[in-house]
Amino acid sequence: MSELAEKKVLLEIDDLKVHFAIKEGRQWFWQPPKTLKAVDGVSLRLYAGETLGVVGESGCGKSTLARAIIGLAKATAGRVAWLGRDLLGQNEDAWRQARNDMQMIFQDPLASLNPRMTIGEIIAEPLRTYHPKMPRQEVKERVRNMMIKVGLLPNLINRYPHEFSGGQCQRIGIARALILEPKLIICDEPVSALDVSIQAQVVNLLQKLQREMGLALIFIAHDLAVVKHISDRVLVMYLGHAVELGTYDEVYHNPLHPYTRALMSAVPIPDPDREKNKVIQLLEGELPSPINPPSGCVFRTRCPMAGEECAKTAPLLEGNFRHAVSCLKVDPL
Repeated sequence: MSELAEKKVLLEIDDLKVHFAIKEGRQWFWQPPKTLKAVDGVSLRLYAGETLGVVGESGCGKSTLARAIIGLAKATAGRVAWLGRDLLGQNEDAWRQARNDMQMIFQDPLASLNPRMTIGEIIAEPLRTYHPKMPRQEVKERVRNMMIKVGLLPNLINRYPHEFSGGQCQRIGIARALILEPKLIICDEPVSALDVSIQAQVVNLLQKLQREMGLALIFIAHDLAVVKHISDRVLVMYLGHAVELGTYDEVYHNPLHPYTRALMSAVPIPDPDREKNKVIQLLEGELPSPINPPSGCVFRTRCPMAGEECAKTAPLLEGNFRHAVSCLKVDPL
């Protein structure tokens, strides 16, 4: 068992499902709506101080999983326990208390900020919400200190979001998320809208703040190189399911699931000779609709290893702390 596995468990997710009722175009009113299975049975543990990277192609359920964890998307079934307390089915007061320890950084830095508020007001908003009796001078002092921590000059406190670059706006979003000193930050593709050089600055800033404040991170991204750089463990999702979960060493250097192997084969290698000679495993076919997913294993329609049993049995995520995989054709141990 690694040192990480011996740390305190902050978040426990068991068989989490997020389903949406969908009415299609010309569907008659008496016909029952179809079900879109955005997240369908994901289980994991998050430890104090850990960074969990979440990867997968668009539509795999990464962002819906993040929103269900923090209560922005309503879970259909399962369990989301924060510090041992199951939050699903709890009232708004329980969620409000939990969000004091869980905050979120969004994908579009400018769209996530209120254009009518100064950045001082934006960063201070969580303090005014959760600590309304805090003296105004203390609020202002905390905001200035947090601006310094994220690399913003305090004398910019009265400016508006449109006066800042994308990278600076993301720093504002990070400051707003950290002002309550939470234990967990959920980063929903926080660097995908930024230039490559700015991406590195934001990722390095997150790592620095994580060390200083003892944060746990859930880091969602499409860029596998960024996820490898920042993560302790990696969760690979496909069509709402967790298909592989393990330490970044295991997932990147010994991928077991055919989908993970295809993803990793597309990661650029900084060695020109190795990059030129590597074999990219292309996936055949289109991503199935989450409204009508395949029977059995959801990946079987694109899997080169699929057999008859894959259409009949849905595999479970099996293995150990270091490496677990959801595939009938692969032995995780």
